[in-house]
Amino acid sequence: MRELPEIPPYEGRHVIHLFFRVEHEMWSLLAPAEKIAAMSDLAALVAEIRATPDTQLLMFSVVTPKADVGFILLTPDLQNADEFAKRLALGLSTGILAPVFSWLSMTESSEYMTSEDEYAHSLEADEGLATGTPEHTEKLAAFRSRMEKYLRDRLHPNLPDWPVVCFYSMSKCRSPGQNWYALDFATRKKLMGEHARVGRTYSGRVLQLITGSTGLDDGEWGVTLFARSTSEIKAIIYEMRFDEVSAVYAEFGEFFIGIQMPLDALYARLRL
Repeated sequence: MRELPEIPPYEGRHVIHLFFRVEHEMWSLLAPAEKIAAMSDLAALVAEIRATPDTQLLMFSVVTPKADVGFILLTPDLQNADEFAKRLALGLSTGILAPVFSWLSMTESSEYMTSEDEYAHSLEADEGLATGTPEHTEKLAAFRSRMEKYLRDRLHPNLPDWPVVCFYSMSKCRSPGQNWYALDFATRKKLMGEHARVGRTYSGRVLQLITGSTGLDDGEWGVTLFARSTSEIKAIIYEMRFDEVSAVYAEFGEFFIGIQMPLDALYARLRL
C-alpha cells in the first residue's frame, strides 16, 4: 500500500470526539472465543494509539442512553486521526459499535489573549510601574512565562484522568441585533475577558479543553470539561451562563457526560 502524506495542522492537534452505542444483540451472536478476541483486539488498538507520538486517547462510559461509550482522540496528523477513528469504530468487531455522534475540531490559541504590549501598558497605567524598572521587568518576565505555558496548554494539552468528562458544542449567535461577529474586536475581547475570569476561578477543579471546529464540523467550538465531581461541571456552566458572552451570544449543542475508567472496567460497565 502506498504511504500517504501526513496532514498536520500549522499548530496544535486534531481532535475527534466519538460516541457509540453497543449493539448487544449483535454482541450476543458472537461465540465466547470471538468475544475474548474482540476485546483483546480493542485493547491492543488502544495501546497502539497511545504509543503513537504526540497522541492521546481517552475513553469513558457515557452516563445517559444517548450513547454507551465515548473516545477522545488527539493527534497531529489528520491521516492518523482518520485511521484511528475508523479502527476504533470496528474495535469490537463489525456491527458492535454503532456511531451516534462525533465531533472534529483542533486545539487552537485564542485571538483574545492579552498581548505583551497590552500587559506592559497596564503595568504603567494601573500599577504605576515605569518601563525598565526592576519591578516592571520582573512582572513582565513572569507574564511572559505564564503566557508561554498557557499557549502550550492550549495547543498541546495533557488531558487528566479525572473521572467526570463533559462535552458539548457551541457557536456564537448571528441573529439580527444579536450578531457576535458584528461586534468590534475590542468589545468581543472585553466580553471574552470577563468570561475567562469566571473560568479561572475554577482552576484546579475544572480543566477546560476548548477546540475550534469552524469549517470542520457543524458548529464553531467543542468544549470538553474534566472534573472530579459533576457538581463542579454544573457549577461552572451555570455561573458562566450569566456572562453576557453566554447569556446573549452563545448557542449550545447537545451535552454528553461520561466517566473515565480503565478498559477492563469499561468492558464490565458495558456488560460485555
